[in-house]
Amino acid sequence: MADVKRILEEVQAGRLDIERASELLQAVGKLDYATLDLERAERTGFPEVVYGAGKSVEQLIGIMERLREHQELVLVTRVNDNQAQHVQERWPDILYEKEAALLISSREPLKPVREGYVAVVAAGTSDWSVAQEAAWTVRCFGSEVRVIADVGVAGIHRLFERLEEIRGASVVVCVAGMEGALASVLAGLVDIPVIAVPTSVGYGANFGGVSALLSMLNSCATGVAVVNIDNGFGAGYMAGMIHRCSTK
Repeated sequence: MADVKRILEEVQAGRLDIERASELLQAVGKLDYATLDLERAERTGFPEVVYGAGKSVEQLIGIMERLREHQELVLVTRVNDNQAQHVQERWPDILYEKEAALLISSREPLKPVREGYVAVVAAGTSDWSVAQEAAWTVRCFGSEVRVIADVGVAGIHRLFERLEEIRGASVVVCVAGMEGALASVLAGLVDIPVIAVPTSVGYGANFGGVSALLSMLNSCATGVAVVNIDNGFGAGYMAGMIHRCSTK
């Protein structure tokens, strides 16, 4: 943010023309290995999110350093322990949610800023990490999250025990592997959107989550939208947007 402020002060003082200032401002978001979208929050209501997988520690720290200068919130997904250790050594204030594989840098504590909540419903304990990725993404939107775990169709009585709590949500994220049937069951029981997340949990014929993906895409129940396999972040982002819009 200091670079941007300095450039604007130079323009205000008449020492820098608008054309040159525009060039300098565009360069603020450029690194040798990345071009950062520093205006994304203004366009979409949520800042640029960093995909951590495949990035070196040096690249990740470089990207986060620039984003922390310009964003109140920096969210990094698919982070491993080695990346997290180095990042936290640099910035001890950054939160590492190991189960969700997320790094969260926030100038203010994450807390709900709107009424209602989002329900993240996981079929089994093996779906926990994907459910946590979705839940923490929703929290970054300023929404309350209630995680309801291990209510899959193999013991469907467990789902009915939590059904009223699920029905009280503004939107449901349904995380399920194996055959992915929970999304269809839920959509037939609630009057709110269901965002289905197929997971790669399952035996051989699950094909790494493809069977659950196809089941959810072919759901007979209405009101189901489907994201990619293990994409808890994508589901959490969509749920956060829906909750934000529903409370405007």
